[in-house]
Amino acid sequence: MTTLLEMREITKEFPGVKALDRVSLSVAQGEIHAICGENGAGKSTLMKVLSGIYPAGSYDGEIYYDGALAQFKTLSDSEDRGIVIIHQELALVPQLSIAENIFLGNERAKAGVMQWQETYGRTEALLAKVGLRDNPGTLVDSIGVGKQQLVEIAKALSKDVKLLILDEPTAALQENDSRKLLDLMLGLKAQGVTCIIISHKLNEVRYVADTVTVIRDGMAVSRLDARKGLEEDQIVRDMVGRDMSARYPERERHAGDIVMQVDDWNVWHPDHAERQVIHNISMNVRAGEVVGIAGLMGSGRTELAMSIFGKSWGRAISGQVKLHGRPADLSQVDRAIDAGLAYVTEDRKSLGLVLDETIRFNTTLAHLEGVSTKGVLAEARETEVAERYRQALRTRTPSVMQQVGNLSGGNQQKVVLAKWLFTEPEVLILDEPTRGIDVGAKYEIYSIINDLSAQGKGVIMISSEMPELLGMCDRIYVMNEGAFVGELPAAEASQERIMSLIVNE
Repeated sequence: MTTLLEMREITKEFPGVKALDRVSLSVAQGEIHAICGENGAGKSTLMKVLSGIYPAGSYDGEIYYDGALAQFKTLSDSEDRGIVIIHQELALVPQLSIAENIFLGNERAKAGVMQWQETYGRTEALLAKVGLRDNPGTLVDSIGVGKQQLVEIAKALSKDVKLLILDEPTAALQENDSRKLLDLMLGLKAQGVTCIIISHKLNEVRYVADTVTVIRDGMAVSRLDARKGLEEDQIVRDMVGRDMSARYPERERHAGDIVMQVDDWNVWHPDHAERQVIHNISMNVRAGEVVGIAGLMGSGRTELAMSIFGKSWGRAISGQVKLHGRPADLSQVDRAIDAGLAYVTEDRKSLGLVLDETIRFNTTLAHLEGVSTKGVLAEARETEVAERYRQALRTRTPSVMQQVGNLSGGNQQKVVLAKWLFTEPEVLILDEPTRGIDVGAKYEIYSIINDLSAQGKGVIMISSEMPELLGMCDRIYVMNEGAFVGELPAAEASQERIMSLIVNE
């Protein structure tokens, strides 16, 4: 096969950190090439070098694209050559329409006047290519994440893409939407589009990839031919540099007394007064127990969690929550924290962390009283607490004064956990706790969850990955359209039974 892209001995350094160390990558025309590795391994950095986000001259090594030496100074330079990168955080403007987003910066205009008929016509053709039937005038914030991902790909196709790079494209998608996206990649491959996919989901890599390159600690450690068959254990060993005989750490399961009881919980939408989102939910969590909540995207899992945690989402909320048998005041977030609740949000970057602040700042943010004397922050105490949690959670960073935005996803998640663990909660609600992090970091998060249960804490775990729920939870509540449609003990739970409860509800 003809080589479309060759990156030779790419080295990229930041102050005090060698992010890439002589990485070489070769991608054939018309193939799907997967790049795997732990968070912080250098995958996204390599793609930023390729796309010109890190311009020629800021790294060592050479890039050959389509048979010629390439020295991209900007993102526009690479896009002009048909290289388009879609980042994990989508770059769409929610308040603009699908059509406006697709042609943003590349408007169909004559003499400064928008040609709307041409814009909408071309948008319809592009949407058809990616399997979307939505009206081009539909606002992006009114469609789901799965459709937004397809709009990003349609935008890439509008630029006559030759090499499409997708960075964790299914991280926020449910299984059905993920499969549609992967099938679309296979369809683009059939049309001659070359794809690079960065993914932690090894089952998806096996489904679409022709070739796999594994990066560890800034170095390319293996290149695997997926067409000859892939063993997930081999990829995992190459990613983490050690054998992982089990994806989920063992723990002794000893559920104690009920820590939290929720009865007849009802929640209405904050903006649509006629729409009830949560319907008569009742549940309980015992000391030392990990309780899962399974459901498809839009089933109301996050809305349930946020409405319980200080009524931070929803209106006209009714029902009762008891902690250790006593009614709890959850009317505000600070009161929920005082009552013994903590909530790790699914969106750590927007809602869980202050990215331009330090690990120290973020670790103590939810419990400043614990590092203050008479209302005055004690910086030495704050540093001591942050360092203690850094060591306990094995957060990979040289200092607690490191800016959180510079950490990998797995280490950012550990800082979020540290923030809430410092509040010493009785019940910890984890919303997609391992989204967007690699298999090695996931294992470490799972170990932290097991440690919490061993301490007698109650844990509620919301996850879109059913194997994760099956591997970690003692019981699983199944949710659909804002209501619980079943409850399964771990011994009786399976992906098939969970899906059956959802579709036959």
